[in-house]
Amino acid sequence: MKSLQPSQQRSYRYLDLVMVAFVTVYLCSNLIGPAKAASLDLPLLGQVTFGAGVLFFPISYVFGDILTEVYGYARARRVIWTGFAAMLFASLMAFVVVSLPPAAGWNNQAAYEIAFGSTWRIVAASLVAYCVGEFVNSFLLAKLKLLTEGKHLWMRTIGSTVFGEGVDSLLFYPLAFWNSGLIPNELIPSLMLSQWIAKTAVEVLFTPLTYKIVGFLKRAEQEDFYDRDTDFTPFRIKT
Repeated sequence: MKSLQPSQQRSYRYLDLVMVAFVTVYLCSNLIGPAKAASLDLPLLGQVTFGAGVLFFPISYVFGDILTEVYGYARARRVIWTGFAAMLFASLMAFVVVSLPPAAGWNNQAAYEIAFGSTWRIVAASLVAYCVGEFVNSFLLAKLKLLTEGKHLWMRTIGSTVFGEGVDSLLFYPLAFWNSGLIPNELIPSLMLSQWIAKTAVEVLFTPLTYKIVGFLKRAEQEDFYDRDTDFTPFRIKT
């Protein structure tokens, strides 16, 4: 079912659940993944080293695609800002907890700092890259849906992710690590490229699942939103 411009006050059965899934995956990608560098031996490619966060973060783009495709850009925008606020709060709380003096006899402070002690430069870079990348992804998906009249979902989700993830990687690594001493400057371009390819590959692999979830939600919600009259400014919360 295709809807033109449904009532702004309309309620949905599953929108809140998709929002929770989106925010949870985003928080996991930033709080669990970055602390570990993983390495796998892959056929043809050999040994590949990557940040474990790459397993989580691309899935947030899958949920972002689902939100925009079913519910429209304005509701996806609200969820993106919800994720931003959640990550900002989590980062602040991590800073406070890491900064608290450890109790006598508790000897795990160093491990705790490694796991949760990201510098504010990295946190800020992550938040900026996340916002810009997610909005680019959602904007392009909404526009491509109008251009293709709702056809070729696979092309729209992968195409928007290529640009969204590309912008994310292009912003995050220089902002977080350029001249930081943590990663040699000459390695940053190759890291950006490898992460961009890996994240986009996850989107491709999840395409069949994306089709199933989108189809289910469109039937269950009786919604297939087209952003014909949408205000695409990212700087608002109201739908």
